[in-house]
Amino acid sequence: MTTLLVLCNCPDEEVANRIALAVLESGLAVCVNILPRVQSLYRWQGKIESATEIPLFIKSTAANYPALEAAIQKLHPYDIPEIIALPVERGLPAYLNWVAAETVQQP
Repeated sequence: MTTLLVLCNCPDEEVANRIALAVLESGLAVCVNILPRVQSLYRWQGKIESATEIPLFIKSTAANYPALEAAIQKLHPYDIPEIIALPVERGLPAYLNWVAAETVQQP
């Protein structure tokens, strides 16, 4: 089973906590790191924008990604939230086995 690290930036701590708890309670993820605020600079609708955001590092599986993406989109206030999934190519086998064992496999 492929482990994923899913990255998502949130506008504030309230949204970050709401998303983290929802994906953990539903079994779509096994661990979510809520990082300190970061400054994001990005292009949006032809202009350079700046915002402070709260990054999430979400650990899940490729099998759960479609449902995880849908859950984040539903709870996220941005029109187009950043949701990026990176495959974990290597890691401590016991940790990767834990991720696979603790995620609820979605149909």
